[in-house]
Amino acid sequence: MIPRQHRRFALSLSPAFAVACAIAFAASASFSHASVTVKDDTGATVTLPAPAQRVVSLAPHATELLFAAGAGDKVVGVVKYSDYPQAAQRLPQVGDNGALDLERILALKPDVLVVWMHGNSQRQVEALRQLKLPVFYSEPKHLTDLPSAIETLGTLMGTPAKAQASADAFRARYEALRIQYASRAPVPVFYQVWAQPLMTLNGTHMVSDVIRLCGGVNVFANETPLVPRVSIEAVLAKAPEAMFTATQGATKSDKPLATLDNWRQWPQLPAVARNNLFGIDGDLINRPSPRILEGARTLCEDLDLARSRRPTTAK
Repeated sequence: MIPRQHRRFALSLSPAFAVACAIAFAASASFSHASVTVKDDTGATVTLPAPAQRVVSLAPHATELLFAAGAGDKVVGVVKYSDYPQAAQRLPQVGDNGALDLERILALKPDVLVVWMHGNSQRQVEALRQLKLPVFYSEPKHLTDLPSAIETLGTLMGTPAKAQASADAFRARYEALRIQYASRAPVPVFYQVWAQPLMTLNGTHMVSDVIRLCGGVNVFANETPLVPRVSIEAVLAKAPEAMFTATQGATKSDKPLATLDNWRQWPQLPAVARNNLFGIDGDLINRPSPRILEGARTLCEDLDLARSRRPTTAK
């Protein structure tokens, strides 16, 4: 029932204006339910009949990206270790990267799943696909991919304005770091992923982007595998001035993370001789999320410390 005063107002409108209002209302209603189409990080097209209102995140970094995109209130389920922001810790958990609780995911009735391309069980993800659940694969490879990743999720979730603001803030912080460290003297860096077997990262990994941003040089950048195995002899030959590894963050493992203490038995290494053995919170350096710039700032400051410890003739 339309209130009497509203009926009188409607009758007072000219026919042309009334038609225009009807068209505008229809257009706005149509827009609010318009389908959305985006491309995920595999290049696949993902189309939803309307912006997603319920999303399950199957990776900690994806959870952070969704919140950064302004869609935190639409996240209805996460995997283990989705600890940031704090609101994510209160969400239902649907397993971890290796083993998902498919029944619980279905019970949450998601409009879309955000999946880690190389972290989730592909067999289980395929099972979810067979149940007609839309899947968006998230795996930003470079620092400069992160703002567009936030924007894409903002489109998918119907929060483009919030996503744009977050992406722009990331770009500004990145550019500030780039300018600050662009003219710093280069520092040869070894980044240790694991001690036994000894593993590092090549130049295409996002961590190498961080090292370059800070004026560092990954001494194994030219290796072909993304995560190559190297020998102690190879590291000694490269003579890095600084060595980094990830320290324990929220993503705790049954095995302790690699440490750099074993390198102290080779005092001829410049990094050891100058005490340039650094650890960075793994959640701030290994997750492709906006917080990686916090890890980057720490690494940049550590490299400045390494520069200050060079012999006077080497500065």
